[in-house]
Amino acid sequence: MSRRDEIMRSFDANAAYTEERVNSGINLNRKGTARIKVTDKDKNPVSGAKITAVLKKHEFKYGANIFMLDGLETDEKNEKYKKYFSEAFNMATLPFYWSDLEPERGKTRYEKDSPYIYRRPAPDSCIEFCEKHGIEPREHALAYENFFPGWLENKDVYTVKKELSRRFSEISERYAGKIPTIEVTNEMFWGKGKTFFYEDPEYVEWCFKEAEKYFPANELVINEWSGIWNESGRNRDWYYMQIERALGKGARINAVGMQFHMFYKKENEERETRSFYNPRHLYKIMDRYSEFNLPLQITEVTIPAYSQEAEDEQLQAELIEKLYSIWFSHPNVEQIIYWNLVDGYAAFAPQGDMTSGENYYYGGLLRFDMTPKPAYYTVKKLFEEKWHTEETFETNADGEAEFNGFFGEYDIEIDFGGSKTWRHISLMKKGYRDFTLEI
Repeated sequence: MSRRDEIMRSFDANAAYTEERVNSGINLNRKGTARIKVTDKDKNPVSGAKITAVLKKHEFKYGANIFMLDGLETDEKNEKYKKYFSEAFNMATLPFYWSDLEPERGKTRYEKDSPYIYRRPAPDSCIEFCEKHGIEPREHALAYENFFPGWLENKDVYTVKKELSRRFSEISERYAGKIPTIEVTNEMFWGKGKTFFYEDPEYVEWCFKEAEKYFPANELVINEWSGIWNESGRNRDWYYMQIERALGKGARINAVGMQFHMFYKKENEERETRSFYNPRHLYKIMDRYSEFNLPLQITEVTIPAYSQEAEDEQLQAELIEKLYSIWFSHPNVEQIIYWNLVDGYAAFAPQGDMTSGENYYYGGLLRFDMTPKPAYYTVKKLFEEKWHTEETFETNADGEAEFNGFFGEYDIEIDFGGSKTWRHISLMKKGYRDFTLEI
């Protein structure tokens, strides 16, 4: 049996179920009907106006981390990185790892001209890039204990809390109005903490309550590693109970982050990923966590290719299409963030060494030479073609018309009487559906 056949067994066995749930879910959860009335300057309805509605930007967020912004070894590579990133995504995850953002106490690296650290571009540079290209930035992560700075190591809980509070305040002052999504805690089950605070039973609740003081208008997110998808899907699963406990203790958790890194050796892939590539199980997990009535965010996705062989890269693309479709169809999912855009620059490995660290998985959407893989084009095709709306219709005798489209920002062209008028509307999941456009 080929590698593809082995990996696709669960998808194939559940094909009918998946197709029904994906199709119905996308239609119900990602699209809505916009009702448009066209009037003249005297508020009279305009009949027979030809309208073209084109989706320009999805409300749904999809992106990748932007850890290699201006961090590649040549200007040519850096420009390609920015080109491919800006052309594919509407969200970017920014690195706020405390150990690298403040390697010496009081000496922070927020500004563009900060000293260079691999995979850790300065937040100001990332914000500038995002604003230029209409990309929403996402923060990762305020209190990630495994990446606390060395100068804080082995400090007592009181000191850690005091320094965390200072950090929250500084980041809030600079970025609360620019970064809507704030990831408060990350990977609490990794089992690797640098301070005594890591073992504190109130760690999660304290971090969220403290974050709420400084980010009152932001979406506060809890995030956890990929093992959550391999659990039973019951309310006794460890991540579920952690969230339930924190909410019960008064933590303002606004969204649930769920990583999806398939970091498994190729020879163990089929055995280790049976749950992860089982559509019924994926929906079961998402349905369970949806009981909190909170949005779900697929925060870090890595789908391995393991090589540059054509069949391996094609399978990576096929898996991404199936998984993205499942996540996109679920009513509670609001973000899908792929992790590394480019092969050869992943964590825990030297640049270009494809035999060590996370480079081993060939999990990027671009190859090390910056050429796009099939997976890159798959993501673009999903959001720019398959899940895209471009409709043309005419107003009736009452000057009214409607269309069913994906939620997002639309350019509207109105053609009437030999002249054209352009307008912009926002068709959002929780927004207005009725629009009066004057020409």
